[in-house]
Amino acid sequence: MLNLYSHMVLLYSQVAGNDPRWWYAMEKGLRAGAIGLLSSVVIAVSSTAPAYSMAATLGLVVAIVGVHSPGTLIVSFLPMLCIAYAFRELNKADPDCGTTFTWTTRAFGPWAGWMGGWGIIAADVIVMASLSQIAGHYALQLVGADGAASSTAWVTVAGVIFIAALTWICYRGIEVSARLQQVLLAVELVTLGIFAVVAFVKAGTGHALPGAGHLSAAWLSPWPGSLHGLANSFLLAVFVYWGWDCAVSVNEETKDRARTPGRAAVASTVLLVAVFAVVSVAALVFAGPAFLAQHSDNVLGAMSTLVLGSTAGKLLILCVLTSATASTQTTIMPTARAVLAMAVHRALPRAFARMHPRYLTPTAATVVMGAASAVFFVLLTVASQNVLADSAASVGLLIAFYYGLTGFACVWFFRRDLLGSVRALVFRGILPGFGGLALLAAFILSIVSYWPAASSYSSFDGIGGVFLIGAGSLLAGVALMLAARRWRPAFFTTGTLPPLAASLDDGGEAAPAGETGPAGETAPARDRIAGSPVAAGDRTAAAAIPAQVLDPA
Repeated sequence: MLNLYSHMVLLYSQVAGNDPRWWYAMEKGLRAGAIGLLSSVVIAVSSTAPAYSMAATLGLVVAIVGVHSPGTLIVSFLPMLCIAYAFRELNKADPDCGTTFTWTTRAFGPWAGWMGGWGIIAADVIVMASLSQIAGHYALQLVGADGAASSTAWVTVAGVIFIAALTWICYRGIEVSARLQQVLLAVELVTLGIFAVVAFVKAGTGHALPGAGHLSAAWLSPWPGSLHGLANSFLLAVFVYWGWDCAVSVNEETKDRARTPGRAAVASTVLLVAVFAVVSVAALVFAGPAFLAQHSDNVLGAMSTLVLGSTAGKLLILCVLTSATASTQTTIMPTARAVLAMAVHRALPRAFARMHPRYLTPTAATVVMGAASAVFFVLLTVASQNVLADSAASVGLLIAFYYGLTGFACVWFFRRDLLGSVRALVFRGILPGFGGLALLAAFILSIVSYWPAASSYSSFDGIGGVFLIGAGSLLAGVALMLAARRWRPAFFTTGTLPPLAASLDDGGEAAPAGETGPAGETAPARDRIAGSPVAAGDRTAAAAIPAQVLDPA
């Protein structure tokens, strides 16, 4: 057995360039080093889906805060940037595709970690309803089937087919997914740029719609006049930015996995705030807040012909469709990998860790994610009069939950290093802490405001559908966690994550034990794991062993 293991190390070192960290991806069976920095940034931005996010959310934000929408989108960027830094720093220490699940487990223990993982899964499944509705509607519009595009039944059928197609692409492998993302994002950004330029030109030459807004510095203020409006608009804006963490969830398949995903996450948030600010201002100066609020379920579709004409307007419809396609694909990928990580670390049944021998993708997790999304989409379509609004708002609750949890996990994880340098204090303490607190505040205020039935398009027994979907999914997660505790006790009792040996000096990054740090010294082992079954004195040696060896299952 030892000779076989030595042979595997020698064989793979020829492919991995003698990188001693190759086993991190091998323990799950993912294809290590498949994508670089450019593909990571593309995946992060594509997952956020600027065109789809604007089509699905801009009208809803305008309906709440009016001309203050650009200010809301810009200010909401700040907590996202703070959380992006939390993801970057945590990924340096532990580049695991479980992201929030793995890091929160190390920081706060298995119970919080399990709920962090569930937050990712629930948010992704719910948002697929919104994505599928947008994709089905715009796909039918693109082919000229306007009558079918107005039919809930046909849009639902098209949305389910859409989910199945993207699930198959994700099943085929990360390289196919990354190449498709580059094409889709290029189409999306170019089209949004053309739309914004034409909208500004028409507004400047007196060809804007009646009721168009007049550009003012007051638009940069996020304050709508009430705390209730601020909280609800902030949660929708969080939904707009959500998705950049997909670049971190594919970290085990990325070149320079400790640094590249974090860089991609931070770079993507900066790019996104520019796109959202420009598009929102262009829409307001051309159409005005009343028009955008009236067409909140289809903002870009309603403006496509008015801005670009009947023929070129199809380009904007194609843009939203490609955006929804890209986002659907990059929604399936992180969920499948979060489920994979939870299964490998024995928080979920081992069947979810099944990998395709050729494509090296998590087959069971990917297929189950697609099937669950399709089922939820159909059920929500039946129960809600406005799938888009209810799913977007409820997902905002879940995003605030697991993003905020990650921010707090970063502060606690690095608590012993915060006073070591100014850099550590800022990027591992102050910024992640601020992001976590901002998202926690938005979560609490929105829970209160979404309780009444009048706050949602669907309701049950006087309780709003947004609250039932968002908070209800978290309660469902608690129930599933208790079941997992009953049937998968090892994760909750003895600890199943491999020990983490890290060199966390200022400016440094985590390195497995035995790997030399920036100064050439061997990285010391530190106690970074909650409930590890490996004795503290053995962790330095254990860190040089694949996690499958440490995991008796």
